[in-house]
This record gives sequence, C-alpha cells and structure tokens, in this order.
Amino acid sequence: MKNLLIQMFEHGSLTRAQAHNVLSEISDGKYNDCQLSAFMTVFLMRSITTEELSGFWDAILERRVSVDLDSSGAIDIVGTGGDGKNTFNISTASCFVVAGAGYRVIKHGNYGASSVSGASNVLEYHGVRFTDDTDKLRRCFDSCGVAYLHAPFFSPAMKAVGGVRRALGVRTFFNMLGPLVNPVMPHYQLLGVYNLKLMRLYNYICQENGTDCTIVHSLDGYDDVSLTGPFKVAGPSGEHVYTPEDLGFSTCAQNELWGGDSVGEAAGIFDNVLSCRATKAQRDCVVANAAFAILTLKPSAGFAAARAQAEESLDSGRALEAFRRFVGMNS
Repeated sequence: MKNLLIQMFEHGSLTRAQAHNVLSEISDGKYNDCQLSAFMTVFLMRSITTEELSGFWDAILERRVSVDLDSSGAIDIVGTGGDGKNTFNISTASCFVVAGAGYRVIKHGNYGASSVSGASNVLEYHGVRFTDDTDKLRRCFDSCGVAYLHAPFFSPAMKAVGGVRRALGVRTFFNMLGPLVNPVMPHYQLLGVYNLKLMRLYNYICQENGTDCTIVHSLDGYDDVSLTGPFKVAGPSGEHVYTPEDLGFSTCAQNELWGGDSVGEAAGIFDNVLSCRATKAQRDCVVANAAFAILTLKPSAGFAAARAQAEESLDSGRALEAFRRFVGMNS
C-alpha cells in the first residue's frame, strides 16, 4: 500500500492489474483504516481512470457471493450517490413503481455513506431484515417482483470499507463501483451518475460487458433525473439532453427534493410517494426515473407510454402493494 500511495501521490495512475490486486487485498482485510482512508482520498483529488475502474470492477466481481436468481427481464435501478444533494430515496421508490407496473427489479444497495438515507437505511427503517438466503430472495422476487441485495452481504470489499466510508462522509470510488457490481448482473440497468466524466466511463464499461444500460445525469449535479433543470440520458440509442418540459414535466426547485435530516424524514417522503400523498415535485421525480427504467426494458414503448405505466402503478396502489408485500416477506 505504501508503494501504491507514493505512486499516486506523484500523479501516477494504477494499471488494471494493480487496481485488481489492491482491491482483492482490501477484500481480504489486509489494510488498516488509515491506509484505506488515504487510498480512497486520492480519488477525490483526481479522476479515476478507465483502467483503474475496470481493475476494481474485476476484483469485486471475482470475489462476489453469487446469487442464483433468474434475472432475465429484470432491471437494477441505482445511483452512484455522492452527489452531495441529500435527496430522498428516489431510486428505491422508483423500484417499487416499476414492480407495480408488472416488471421485475433486482436492486443492489447499501447504507448511505455521503447522505442521510441510502437504500438500506430506508428499507431497514421499515423493518426489513437483509438476507443472503437465496431461497428467501427467490420467494420474495417471485411474490412482489423485487429482490434486494444488501451490498455488504455479497461483496467482501464493500463490507471491509463500510466503516471508513461512513466515517469519511464523502463520496469515494466505491460510490462509482456500487452500481457496477450487482452480484446477479441483470442485463438491464438504469444508472444515475454525479458527473459527465463518470457517464462516459460507465457507458464504456456497460458496452464492454453487454449490459442494456440507460445512464442519467442531471446537469446541475444530481445522480437521478431530478427535474431541477436539463439532464442528459445516454443509452443504446445514443445521447440526448432533455429539459423537464420536453417530457411534459415542470422544473422543480432543489429544496423540493431534500431528504431531510434523518432516515425517518426520508422514509416519510418515501411513504408519501408510494401512498400518493407526496408533493408534485417528489412524485414527478420518481415517475420520471421509473419511466426511464421501463423505457430501458421496453424501448419501443416510447416515453409517454412508459410514464403512463409508472403513473398507473402509483395511482392504482400497485406500487404501494408491491412494497407492503416486500416488507412483509422480509421482516
């Protein structure tokens, strides 16, 4: 680690093999918290390279705990986090809207490291107990259309750095890795990123591994379709910049998406969205993200039809019912 740190402090980058080796050693618990903190901090001072990201990705997938789930036709909806916006749980709410519309979701998530409430926080707040029991995951998946994979159960590296990440409280390169290392590796993905450089990196990696991936980035820094201004969407059909009005939404203010100061506050907004008691901005944001997920699965449908399916999922109560079944099977 000392040699690697010196190499990077002198403006060097890691080869793919070096990145693979150091993350494997992190998974094995070889380094102490001070070393891990120094290593992760380097990537806040400069951009990660494609070689480095690919090497880290190789190591995490190599060490992952495999899960025998039928992922055909399933999608993961996930953001990198680390955008510093502290929004409510937009991606997680979108998962249940998509499930309520009749599609299947295999979500890979974790506790928030740089925000108040990550996916695991809001689910645990509702009494969900995470599991790596494949039979239980499969039953839940078949019953309510959602399987949730709590990252530390399936990735030794994510578990090894969890405490350091929470103590740092800022985004690290593990934010970048999380969306890439779903142990089931579903063929479809809606992925939110916090900057355009990362969008290009992810686009390259998704093309390399054959994932049908839609990558979204709001140009004011959100790792979701926030509807707070123009946003960029990259996928198999190319790259496009939209305004909220282009898709029939209104532009909302950033404070309308604030997730609060506690997990309980974020969970309250989450519940309001699924119960159709949310503000227009909160609801529209979830609908927009769910619609892009549906469009990833059914690209011939068109955005208007995908949006209509997302809205019907909420208005009919099917999104809420999917969530209630999920909680009931995982409590």
